Amino acid sequence: MFKDKKHTAMPSTSSQETIIAQGVKVEGDFRSDGDVVIDGEVSGTVETAKFLRIGETARIKADVKAASAVIAGEVQGNVQVAEMLELLSTSRVKGDVATGRISVAAGAQVNGRLTMDGSAAKADENEA
Repeated sequence: MFKDKKHTAMPSTSSQETIIAQGVKVEGDFRSDGDVVIDGEVSGTVETAKFLRIGETARIKADVKAASAVIAGEVQGNVQVAEMLELLSTSRVKGDVATGRISVAAGAQVNGRLTMDGSAAKADENEA
């Protein structure tokens, strides 16, 4: 469904996928061991051990943590991505971003600090 070859942060081949569709609202701490696609609204925390896609219609008011991610919607909270983070032109992030690598499309908005020194991966190791 979202395995578009033009994005560098590709989802894993895992069969586990959770979808929060447009019109769905989730409140609280959300954790997954598989890929996650969010097109709805989430408040609290979002954490996945794999790939996270935040669609254009998504509205996230949460701290976000993932192995890799593509963001096209709105995130109000800190974003921590261990590997590759891709911010599409429609993305709006209001919070600090820590990632290993990043791709930012023209038009993407980020209000916060950006850290790319591997601190996202180190933070994951320290918590284990």
